[in-house]
Amino acid sequence: MSDLFRFLVIFGLQSAAIYAVAASGLVVTYTTSGIFNFAHGAIGMIAAFTYWELSQNRGWPALVALAVVLLIEAPLIGWILDRVLMRRLTGASTITTIVVTIGLLVALVQLAAIIWPQGTTTRVLPEFFSGSSIKMVGVNVSYHSLIVLACAIGVAVGLRVVLYGSRLGVAMRAVVDDRNLGGLNGVDPDRVSSAAWMLGCMLAALAGVLIAPILPQFTPVALTLLVISAYAAAMVGRLRSLPLTFVGALLLGEFENLLNFIDTKRLGGDAVADLARNLQASAPVILLFVVLICLPEDRTSLGANRVRNLIPRPSLRTVTIAVAAYVAVAFVVAQSGLVSDNTVRELGKGVALGVVMLSLVLLTGYAGQVSLAQLGFAGIGAVVVWKLGPVVGLVGGVLVAAGVGALVALPALKMRGLYLALTTMAFALLLEKNVYGDNAVFSQLKPFAIGNSSAERPPGLGGDTAFFVTMAVAFGLVALLLTVIRNGSFGRRLQAMKDSPAACSTLGLSLSATKLQVFALSAAIAGLGGGLFAMWKGSSVGRNDFSLLEGALPGLPLVLVAVVLGITSVFGAMFGSVAFVMMPVLGGWFSSVRSAMNLLPGLAGVGLAQNPDGVVSQVAGAVGGNGHEDTEPAGPPPLEPEHMGAGRPFTDDDLARLDDELGLSWGRCDAVARTP
Repeated sequence: MSDLFRFLVIFGLQSAAIYAVAASGLVVTYTTSGIFNFAHGAIGMIAAFTYWELSQNRGWPALVALAVVLLIEAPLIGWILDRVLMRRLTGASTITTIVVTIGLLVALVQLAAIIWPQGTTTRVLPEFFSGSSIKMVGVNVSYHSLIVLACAIGVAVGLRVVLYGSRLGVAMRAVVDDRNLGGLNGVDPDRVSSAAWMLGCMLAALAGVLIAPILPQFTPVALTLLVISAYAAAMVGRLRSLPLTFVGALLLGEFENLLNFIDTKRLGGDAVADLARNLQASAPVILLFVVLICLPEDRTSLGANRVRNLIPRPSLRTVTIAVAAYVAVAFVVAQSGLVSDNTVRELGKGVALGVVMLSLVLLTGYAGQVSLAQLGFAGIGAVVVWKLGPVVGLVGGVLVAAGVGALVALPALKMRGLYLALTTMAFALLLEKNVYGDNAVFSQLKPFAIGNSSAERPPGLGGDTAFFVTMAVAFGLVALLLTVIRNGSFGRRLQAMKDSPAACSTLGLSLSATKLQVFALSAAIAGLGGGLFAMWKGSSVGRNDFSLLEGALPGLPLVLVAVVLGITSVFGAMFGSVAFVMMPVLGGWFSSVRSAMNLLPGLAGVGLAQNPDGVVSQVAGAVGGNGHEDTEPAGPPPLEPEHMGAGRPFTDDDLARLDDELGLSWGRCDAVARTP
């Protein structure tokens, strides 16, 4: 009985309290700004490391260090974020806000790694009043656990009072409902927004400081991911209700510690206990996935799913010429000897990851479906190649990834924007934890977790030059396929779905079938890229090659670089893949810019707030006017409907414009292509 009390009451309430504090900060910033802050966990991580630096490394009194972190550093971070970044995201698309906050997450994780390098240094942050405890029902309860619980209660009461019993709280809720209307009623929207972000960052910092002492590993990634676990609790409250958020935190804490109890006491036999141990590490992700699937999406949620209407439509001839040049350059790089072998190895990874980026072009760029799981699908392709060999494995990896992509699309059919991003993120974390990770449910896949797997190349392509060029050809073929899709009827359907899903449904377009098809095809392309990556690397292929935040080439920065270079263009993937792998290489060549190269992907993602279309689209617009080759043909400007027919006969374009004006072209694919 005492063991059950210790796990489900003492440990369970302690975990729930920490999750509640972290999740409440997410709810505060989302409710008052309409922006879901993916960097919430990274902010808490920075605060925890600062507290360690002051209290342990510099010998400051714990209370002084805590006061500096919670009352000075955290509010200052919130104020800077609001002034420099978040205000610029007002009215931005959901994709832009997601990528910008993910960029902030990546930048903060890399910044922490630069300031507090891991190496051989072991950092330990002691609990508050370490060693002191009281006995409850025969169980020793540490003072730290009691402090965590008291903080959660204090946060719950304090937020209720602030948000519903003070002028500031009313102003916060008014500003997000209608910023301009709030200003007309005497509310300063900028000041209120700053206050909300300062409060949210303070709660993130408090969660980071409370959770750091009970972590088995005090590292930037571990701490960031653990605070990310609070996403599940926040989603139980639909990012609006603080009471339901605390209920979600309680469910999460109890579920996590119930699995720990089953494992510790070996209940149900070794098989059940081992399964519980493996699932325990993924308990927050499992709950997040279940909540997102079971709870209907809040259609009145803040931050509408706004996307930009135009995407590039390059001609097949242009892409063919570019692909031929790409393959020719690949041959020269691999064969000439002008580039060192190590650089060629990294560039080969870039070519394979470029195929994964092309899957993002199709899914996110063309269809407007946000996915953070593409590198996870690539991992599936790599696992199948490892198990089945080069030829059968590559084909099988593509098919298996396509099937898994279709399965993921099923619960995501009715989701959009933020909910879809969180669902795919949860799925990616499940893959790297319980499919081919350290806590893999299938023991046969555990060698992949530690990088102890290898992949052979197809017969006749064993040499680096031959396989390098083969990967470049594969990239080119996929790029041509996407160009054909973009210029065809399916591409117009994707564009229509991206522009207005509601209108497409009204006009009879099957959104479910279209989403299912594009998810499966994009996952298949990602699986192809993963298989090529595994065969190019050859040995030491493992989970770290396909994880979101860990490893040399993690998945979140891959998404950032793809979006920043131009998620709507195959040329963005072409240049982005090279830039992605060359940034760490340049850091190795020039030690003076190593830190800058590590920070660059995150900073580029943050900078997307200034240029949502990406670098390639911006350059194309500067060189060629608008950067779109499918605009109106050369000639006199088109006439407005009231001026048509004046002194000349009607043309087909004139009639089509009249149809558009009168609403007679709804649902026609060619009408979508003419949208300015």
